[in-house]
Amino acid sequence: MGRFWTTKKWAVWAYFGAVFILGAMWYQVQLDVKINEWFGTFYNMIQRALTEPNSVTLPEYFKELLSFGKIATVYISVVLILSFFTSHWLFRWRTSMVEWYHSVYSKVSHIEGVAQRVQEDTVKFSRLMENLGVALVESVMILLAFVPVLWGLSSGLTTTFFGGWQYGLIFSAVVWSVGITLALWLAGRFLNLVGVEYDIQAREAAYRKVLVKAEDGEVKPKTFADLYNDVQSIHFTNYFRYLWFNVVRLACLQANVLVGYVVLAPTIVAGIITLGTMQQILRAFGRVEGSFMYLFKSWPTVIELLSVWKRLYEFEKEI
Repeated sequence: MGRFWTTKKWAVWAYFGAVFILGAMWYQVQLDVKINEWFGTFYNMIQRALTEPNSVTLPEYFKELLSFGKIATVYISVVLILSFFTSHWLFRWRTSMVEWYHSVYSKVSHIEGVAQRVQEDTVKFSRLMENLGVALVESVMILLAFVPVLWGLSSGLTTTFFGGWQYGLIFSAVVWSVGITLALWLAGRFLNLVGVEYDIQAREAAYRKVLVKAEDGEVKPKTFADLYNDVQSIHFTNYFRYLWFNVVRLACLQANVLVGYVVLAPTIVAGIITLGTMQQILRAFGRVEGSFMYLFKSWPTVIELLSVWKRLYEFEKEI
């Protein structure tokens, strides 16, 4: 899996491509910061318009909407270009892997599920890395961009759990995010979700291999029904374990909706901030909190990626 980064053939794609992706993602985050500032300005104008009739003219109102449209247009363009380039970049990573697998393929036919590992697992690896890897880097960049914003907005505010401490908002986001991420990690470990996902892939591969052999008229070691019963059993186990896992996950997600309002409760009740400032704070708080909760939100994808990585790692070790 590391040949993409260590061979001369792929060096330009690997390193220059990574630099381009990181630069585009940083610019995207900066646009997100501008959008957050726009929300503050716009909602302050809304509050003024609602409390002081005719204090805002229609041209002023539409000018603000147009300013959002300009930022959003650039944001969408960056997202589209970044998504297109990242897909190509990760396909090159996959190609660097399968080129080596092709070169040794005739010598590794004895390894369990070799065809699945070369074809399906490399596809999954590139797609999951696109979703998970990009999200991880984006989360780090959002933290770097929004923590100073939240810090600046929290000056002079009172929070529910930390009073007037100037780091209260940031620390509240950290404590909540780390707490529920840890709870989810413990639930996933206790239910052994990575192991179950690994077994699903192994049993599906065995089932498909027998179907292909039967197509060619070869003798099958087990009946279709036996193999399918194995597939059914592991899937049912997975459904049951995810039922309990999702109890924890969904409960945390619902509680997460109100966290920002709970933390800001003393400030909101005291009426010491405007509607626009409140929107800015809640949005910045949500971005910081969401970045810390990266693993929590991506946990099902993390489990699948760990399973795919484990299969490819074992395959390369066997080679």
